[in-house]
Amino acid sequence: MSDDGGDASPPADRDHAEWLDALADGEGFALVCPAGHGSLPPRRVCPECGSPDLSREPLAEAGTVETYSVVHVPSPRFADDAPYATAVVDFGPTRLTGIVRDGDETDGPPAVDVGDAVAVEVGERATDDERLVVFRPAGGE
Repeated sequence: MSDDGGDASPPADRDHAEWLDALADGEGFALVCPAGHGSLPPRRVCPECGSPDLSREPLAEAGTVETYSVVHVPSPRFADDAPYATAVVDFGPTRLTGIVRDGDETDGPPAVDVGDAVAVEVGERATDDERLVVFRPAGGE
C-alpha cells in the first residue's frame, strides 16, 4: 500500500489535475522526450518511442485547430453545454482536445474552422462545473 498523503484519487487523476492547475496559471506544458514527441500527464514514458526521459516544455501561446465537431446530442455530463464545438488543436509537440468558446455561448457554439488560431485555458462544464480544457480565438474574446 502506498502513502498518498490522504488523497484517495488515482495518481493519473492527480497528475491531470496538477496539469490543469498549471494550465489555469498560464504555465501549460507538454511532456517531451529527447526525440521531440509530445504527450500530456500522466505519462511516465513517451507513447511514441518509449523513452522515460520526459521534460516539461511550455505550450505555445496559440495552437492551430486541426479538426472539430459540433455536438448537438451530448453525453449527460455535457447536457447543459450543448450545442458546443469540440476541437483538436495542435500545440507543437502535442495536441489538445477541448471545448471551443468565444464568450457568448448563448447563441450556440462559436464559429470555428480548421486552421484557426486559438489560445488554451481552463474552464468549467455548465452541467456540473467540472474543469475542462477550453479554446478561445487567439488574440480576442
